[in-house]
Amino acid sequence: MADYKTIHGTKVRSYTTDPDNLITGEVWYDKTNNVLQFQAAGAGSWATGGTMNTGRRSIGGAGIQTAALGFGGNSNPGSPPYSVNIDKTESYNGTGWTEVADLNTGRGYASRGSGGSQTSALHFGGTPPVTDKTESWNGTCWSEVADLNTARYNLSGAGADNTSSLAFGGIYPPGQIQAITEGWNGTSWTEVADLNTARNNLAGFGIKTSAIATTGEDPSRVSLTERWNGTSWAEVADTNAVRNGAGSCGADNTAGIIFGGHESDPAGGNVGKTETWNGTSWTEQADLSGPVYYQGQAGAGTSAAAISFGGEGSSNQMRTATEEWTNPTLTIKTVSTD
Repeated sequence: MADYKTIHGTKVRSYTTDPDNLITGEVWYDKTNNVLQFQAAGAGSWATGGTMNTGRRSIGGAGIQTAALGFGGNSNPGSPPYSVNIDKTESYNGTGWTEVADLNTGRGYASRGSGGSQTSALHFGGTPPVTDKTESWNGTCWSEVADLNTARYNLSGAGADNTSSLAFGGIYPPGQIQAITEGWNGTSWTEVADLNTARNNLAGFGIKTSAIATTGEDPSRVSLTERWNGTSWAEVADTNAVRNGAGSCGADNTAGIIFGGHESDPAGGNVGKTETWNGTSWTEQADLSGPVYYQGQAGAGTSAAAISFGGEGSSNQMRTATEEWTNPTLTIKTVSTD
């Protein structure tokens, strides 16, 4: 787990006010009060939420912890055709899930990090067959809008609502992994700067002008993280766990959370690992109650309050469970110099 010493070394800096974007373990000298202070981490945790009506994996998500939307995905019935696309949409009020209007086209492996809210969201790409279709949610129903320029599945995205979004990564059969990024302006998609590393089955969060793309496959599972500044992607600190298929959410490229997924080493398999991003580094947090792969997700704007729902658990079970994340309390402590 990356800490302040690993990233910045052992020098103690002086400030007149508390520094911004504090990192766990950071130490500084408060010149105003003539005291030595450090950043101590509390413990975040997941708690059980309401149960979805339809269990599924590769589900799309939008909204906040108390007002979320889950849509699309697929199921694994264990017999041919093995994967059944789902068009169901459900709305979460912080306690329970209610079915609302269906997507026009059921699909799996579509955008899982498209962002948006419970009343304004976007869903794009997916399979089978691989598609470039985009649908827009207005709080009541889904409408088909302009297609992506490049059809793909297992892609991710970021966005504030159905008028402003970003789509990145993904794969086009047979095995053509994509670095393509497209921006949505409420009417059409436009290709912008590519990811530095092409990958699919990646996690993403943020908004059209400030986003994070992390983990995934290239084709091996990776821990790579890239930050989008509205113009280009830049590589930043890797996650602690190498994985794909993780859930994610966050307001912009300075704060977010990823959870679950499928890990390569050492044991492999589905995981419940959670990590938070503070704009500089990833910090390991408390695990989900169980391992989850192809997870749905919706964010509360930052890593302070998130929701995880659906996904594939152990033994290929389609989960209906919901878990709610409460961010750890970060405390500034003063070191006695007596």
